[in-house]
Amino acid sequence: MNDTYHRIMVVVGAGFDALGVAVIALGAVLAAFRALRRNALEPTDRYRDFRRDLGGAIVLGLEFLVAGDIIRSVVVAPSLENVIVLSLVVLIRTFLSFALQWELHGRWPWQRTPAASMTSGLGPTSG
Repeated sequence: MNDTYHRIMVVVGAGFDALGVAVIALGAVLAAFRALRRNALEPTDRYRDFRRDLGGAIVLGLEFLVAGDIIRSVVVAPSLENVIVLSLVVLIRTFLSFALQWELHGRWPWQRTPAASMTSGLGPTSG
């Protein structure tokens, strides 16, 4: 039973990893398609919209990749070394998610309204 459980968790962890990569790849394709389509239909800032769409796909994909790492590191092979590596990976990916959240929306994930700096030239609307 324990060996079967271990194999199932390896497959589940790999599935989350594959889903995360697929979300990022599909999100990139859809973001490019939407950017090209937007340019033809309405005058918008295509680059800013593309960045927002791509960033959203990356953030969502990172969530799936973190879930796969958690399953693989804690459930499949729970050792101190794996937990330390998992902690570092989650820390880096969390930082990336927060940085992307700021770039995309001009606010941190725990804030409900955009930061005041968006109107001062900082944040996602600049450059």
